[in-house]
Amino acid sequence: MKFGIIKEQNEPRVSMTPVVIKKYVEHGHHFFVEKEAGKASYFPDEQFEEAGARITDLSEIEKEAEILISFKPLPAEGLRKFKKGTLFISLFAPYSDQQAINDLTSAGHSAISMDMIPRTTLAQAMDVLSSMASLAGYRAVLEAATFLPKYFPMLTTAAGSIPPTKVLVLGAGVAGLQAIATARRLGAVVEASDTRLAAKEEVESLGGKFLMVEGAKDDSSAGGYAVEQTEDFKQRQRDLVRDRAVKSDVIITTAQLRGKPAPVLVTSDMVAEMKPGSVIIDLASSTGGNCELTKDEEVIVEHGVTIVGSSNLAAKVPNNASQLFSKNVANLLDLIIREEGLEYNMDNEIIKSSLVVKEGEKLYQ
Repeated sequence: MKFGIIKEQNEPRVSMTPVVIKKYVEHGHHFFVEKEAGKASYFPDEQFEEAGARITDLSEIEKEAEILISFKPLPAEGLRKFKKGTLFISLFAPYSDQQAINDLTSAGHSAISMDMIPRTTLAQAMDVLSSMASLAGYRAVLEAATFLPKYFPMLTTAAGSIPPTKVLVLGAGVAGLQAIATARRLGAVVEASDTRLAAKEEVESLGGKFLMVEGAKDDSSAGGYAVEQTEDFKQRQRDLVRDRAVKSDVIITTAQLRGKPAPVLVTSDMVAEMKPGSVIIDLASSTGGNCELTKDEEVIVEHGVTIVGSSNLAAKVPNNASQLFSKNVANLLDLIIREEGLEYNMDNEIIKSSLVVKEGEKLYQ
């Protein structure tokens, strides 16, 4: 097979790393990598060449590639430059916007959306969302420590003692759990809230205190996302968050609803009651934010509280993010690449869920 790897626009990560490419080259596959595709993630062209890839320009990739792997979907005009039937592997997020799917269908291509892979035990090795969420949770704590005008751990000196920072994590999924672990390593006192009772044991195993609101809807089939809750539950949740928020120095929010606006967990009046200098890191900013005042990809200060809206913190760890994404894609490719070409087994739940377009036929509805 002939693979194309492009230099992403406004994206520091690269979709395939030299280590993974080398294994495919050893099995007779060919890689066409756009010049400086890995520069921003610290994978120089020389490493790709040593792995057996050909460093080239975009026009040759458009001509040769049978499979194009990228973080961001190509625009419609870019898709049309590839030969009909090319397989595109990317993060298409069809549950939010089907335009990319329509463009692929019109061009007669096939597409696998990595964010549609079911978040099950069987698919863990291909779960890009969890890979990126883990990095985002880690980075969220570092961002908070940067903006917070305080020390994270307790410090005892001859001049007196400094109490540890209090961190509140809302949402104890992959990102939330990594945030808890990182904040605890830095010496903070951590509390966490989640609608899933199952998260209690995980939070406590990392040294956090679990805050539970009774009566949450079951979300066992939500694929790692939050589910819409009743108004009564949401009010009780708001009351609990308000009580803990005003006592916290840092709030990290991670709750998202697939294909819907993120639930508002921190209202503007809660922010007004927080201590001056406090920090909110909102990882759900791209879908509206868990904080009512959040602005996506902006840092603002309201009522003396710094609010950081960033749903793409994994991109600030581009080297490791590229490594994880590359391995996730490679594990997915193992399911579809055969000696005679590509094979889509629609009886496989992973393929069935993630193959959103097949040879110009839209499969995602």
